[in-house]
Amino acid sequence: MARRTSDSLAPVPSAASAAPEADGQGPRHVAIIMDGNGRWATMRGRPRLFGHHAGARRVREIVESCPDLGVKYLTIFAFSTENWKRTQVEVAGLMSLFRRYIIRESRQLRDEGVRVRFIGDRVRLDPKLVVLMDELEQMTSQNDLVHLTIALNYGGRDEVARATKRLAQDVARGVLNPDDVDEETLPKYLDTCVLPDPDLVIRTSGEARISNFLLWQSAYAEYEFVDTLWPDFTRAEFACLLSSYGTRDRRFGAVKA
Repeated sequence: MARRTSDSLAPVPSAASAAPEADGQGPRHVAIIMDGNGRWATMRGRPRLFGHHAGARRVREIVESCPDLGVKYLTIFAFSTENWKRTQVEVAGLMSLFRRYIIRESRQLRDEGVRVRFIGDRVRLDPKLVVLMDELEQMTSQNDLVHLTIALNYGGRDEVARATKRLAQDVARGVLNPDDVDEETLPKYLDTCVLPDPDLVIRTSGEARISNFLLWQSAYAEYEFVDTLWPDFTRAEFACLLSSYGTRDRRFGAVKA
């Protein structure tokens, strides 16, 4: 697992010049733990929600950069199953932000060829928010330029537990033979069943942990932990990390001949 600071990044003249070569060496699926919004706001003497709004604006820039940088799939961690432990004011503000983000960005995402999916348990979410999520998924269902997956009320352990429950129900109904259950079976029941596993996972803000994010899917992902707070995470820094990925020796447990 690599760890970087903003100062340790090599100079990047432009995002395009730092993009991976078009030879398949760059990551096709990037997942991002967008951390540091609250601290970014606090450092500026502003409420934490101010940082979350700045972070939402940063999402747009990173999504827009994906086609030029060779990223086909982008998965972002927006709200975890543990984030309900935050203050009622912050949680309510975040839920309002999610609603406004969908309403404000939906047409642009559709027009720019972005397909949007949401993963996570929707049961606890406000029904009005769930309706907006469903509508955005349907609105963008024919797009294929970039696949943006937003993890909302998501936790890796919760996802595996829900998947296991559905698998067990199929076994009980006789749809699935217990002897046929293996490591290729469970992914078909995960929220991400239609997505490839992430190649690269990035976490901003200096924290070096994965925080219950894509536990099953990231078994062989590369990791980058950067000190930059999410609202300050630029297209150029994103491009630099993608370029660095292409230099890694990925053997998936094997040994090169």
